[in-house]
Amino acid sequence: MDHYKTHYNISKNKIIMIMAGLMVGLLVAALDNSIISTAMPRVISNLQGMEYYVWPFTSYMLTSTIAIILFGKLSDIYGRKIIIIFGIILFVITSMLCGFSTNIFELILFRGLQGIGGGILLSLPFILVGEIFSPKERGKYMGILASVFGISSVLGPILGGVITDAVGWRWIFFVNVPVGIAAVIILMYSLPNFKLDGVKKVIDYSGIITFTLALSGLFLALTLARDLNVYPMYEIVGFLIFSAVMFVLFVWAEKRAVEPILPLNLFSNSIFTVSSVENFLASALIFAGIIYVPLFAQNILGMSATNAGLLMIPMLISLTIASNIAGQIISRTGKYKKLAIAEFVITGIGIILLATLNVDSSPYALLAYSTILGLGSGMMYTVFTISVQNSFSLREIGIVTASMQFFRNVGSTVAIPVFGYIVNATLASPSMVNLGQKEALALSIQNVFLASIALAFAGLAIAFFLKEASLNHESSAPEIPGNAVDEAK
Repeated sequence: MDHYKTHYNISKNKIIMIMAGLMVGLLVAALDNSIISTAMPRVISNLQGMEYYVWPFTSYMLTSTIAIILFGKLSDIYGRKIIIIFGIILFVITSMLCGFSTNIFELILFRGLQGIGGGILLSLPFILVGEIFSPKERGKYMGILASVFGISSVLGPILGGVITDAVGWRWIFFVNVPVGIAAVIILMYSLPNFKLDGVKKVIDYSGIITFTLALSGLFLALTLARDLNVYPMYEIVGFLIFSAVMFVLFVWAEKRAVEPILPLNLFSNSIFTVSSVENFLASALIFAGIIYVPLFAQNILGMSATNAGLLMIPMLISLTIASNIAGQIISRTGKYKKLAIAEFVITGIGIILLATLNVDSSPYALLAYSTILGLGSGMMYTVFTISVQNSFSLREIGIVTASMQFFRNVGSTVAIPVFGYIVNATLASPSMVNLGQKEALALSIQNVFLASIALAFAGLAIAFFLKEASLNHESSAPEIPGNAVDEAK
């Protein structure tokens, strides 16, 4: 039987099965937030608690961001297959619990637990692709996986609305159950349990605790900062100080850990450091479009929610196409630096054009400019993941891949309240008094895009410092158990 170019002797049919299982698992997690965002007004109407509207999102984002790093490391110790199967099962069980929630506090709790499974599913598929395939082959498979984010962004809001209207909001969670079960069956059958030799089975409890507390403090501060009129500044500052102290203790713990959850020596590799910063910036930029393009379409151009959603489709399709094309180019050329530079050039052009929009702009201009933004942003998922995977041994591929998804999550989490603050500060400015409501909102959204231009230029400048290592070589695979080799054939 034909075999693909992989680190392991895995048949073509098994590769297809593995990729199908990984894509299904990733799709479930990627769809989750976009589906619930559409259904949330109905959820709040049913469960009550409008003042807690953002907390189901915050609890999920917090635990998923923590889980990305934590379980990326644990998969090094206990094996990829065990962790990803655990992640899918946990996601399915907690999805059912979310669907059975009787009040908003139960939903917040169960969403937090669901986020643990979601974090595993957002990182393990990319780790497995990096581990299974040779450096030059990774590009196209990373592109295929990354396209799931574009697909989920298009389908999520549509499915959320259709399911909520047809059978009720609880089914946006219940629908995860059969899909998750299918992913478990596929991966149980096809995926070998890759395990790394030489990894000590030592849990970094100090690192886990301080890391969790540090991120919790940061996320709470950013969540409260979304509405400075409700929450006093001293509470927000208090959480930020607490977070900073925990980060210092985390660094102290990691320096002394036998098997740190985030080895600090990774940052001595310039490719890892540059790619981490670039992922943070690129994620912030795409979220400027995802959040404010539909807002501009509805509140400034007067489009319906349905038409605003349809207007987003070209942007998200272009993101998907760009991700796949970037992967193919990397696989064929073995180079990625020029693509990193091109990403921020194209993204910057898109952001600059979006910053020119005003109350007299046409929907076609908004569509064209947002599509350009999608083209640039789509390269992020492929380019920087491959660059770091190529810079480290297979023993470290789990944690470095998880770190890229971690910095993407943090980038969007930090950007959302900052952009919200820019909008609120603009609307509260004395210069807005003489403007109409639509003109004032258009100017506030324009200021978000103007601030994003600075992020795009920073990303472009930093991209020139990304070192390029040839992808033509084959990294040596780690030893894996004999039964895993047999399963792979």
